[in-house]
Amino acid sequence: MRTKHCSESTSTQHKESIHFLTMMDNVSLITVFVLSGLNETKNHRVALFSLTLLCYCFIVLVNVSLIVTIILDKNLHEPMYILLCTFCMNGLYGTTGFFPKFLWDLLSPVHVISYSGCLVQALVMYSFACSDLSILAVMAYDRYVAICRPLEYHSIMSRPRLFLLVCFSCLTPFCIIGTNIILTSRLKLCSPFIARLFCVNWIIVKLACFPADTLVNNIVAYMTIIIYVFHGLFITWSYMYLIKTCVNSIENRAKFMQTCVPHLVSLLTFLVTILFDIMQIRYGSKDLPGTFQNFIAIEFLIIPPMMNPLIYGFKLTKIRNRIRGVLTFKNK
Repeated sequence: MRTKHCSESTSTQHKESIHFLTMMDNVSLITVFVLSGLNETKNHRVALFSLTLLCYCFIVLVNVSLIVTIILDKNLHEPMYILLCTFCMNGLYGTTGFFPKFLWDLLSPVHVISYSGCLVQALVMYSFACSDLSILAVMAYDRYVAICRPLEYHSIMSRPRLFLLVCFSCLTPFCIIGTNIILTSRLKLCSPFIARLFCVNWIIVKLACFPADTLVNNIVAYMTIIIYVFHGLFITWSYMYLIKTCVNSIENRAKFMQTCVPHLVSLLTFLVTILFDIMQIRYGSKDLPGTFQNFIAIEFLIIPPMMNPLIYGFKLTKIRNRIRGVLTFKNK
């Protein structure tokens, strides 16, 4: 009983010391944030650490395998496979922004992150998700051109244009989210406690001292949402034309099943995981177990990066044959 009391006392003193260090003369000088999302997992940290490490290693393995396969095989240096390679690289980028810090927190008695580190992590999380949607939109355009306008495919999806599309899908989200993060960094904050496993931009904004000028933050945030809603509408438009073109052609239906189905599965996986998180944020009950809330919060960092390489690796014939050739030591 005394040990428990001492532990709670130490925890309280730690929180008070952080609060004292971050607040002076009613002006926010926060230099560290406390991540309180791990409080529910104190009794299972070793098991959770082992499972998380295994999961992260598997994500790295399958993504790196697909990336290396595409880079080394010149027969795969086509727009569809280059975009897939970019897709897997983005998956590694997003998971690297979360898993190493999370694994460290599982072994650490204090779950803190520096102010600048928190902003960087929020930038990585958001830009990863937005880049995923941008790449999916470019991949939908690539499939639309390949099936609906096959004679013009090589002229439309030329190397310079492909390079521009890849840059658009990676750099534009980074710049847009970077703008949101810069606007967040100017706010004066009155609390260092984040009730999540990782830093989230909208939570940091909610920590702003009242009254705070968050109007510009909100306007830019809504503009960002509108931009990526248009991404979704563009993907819908592309598939309307794809389905219309494929209905009356056996050859096009075969192409659709071979190359578009993996893309649709990846898109649906991404949308479902993101929507679950948004629904939990907006309408979720606080009475739900913390472990369940944590899983919903991080599933977009686990399921899509893990499933996408497997879906494409098994479904796309060229990649499947190449991987099979490597595994059987045959040079195909």
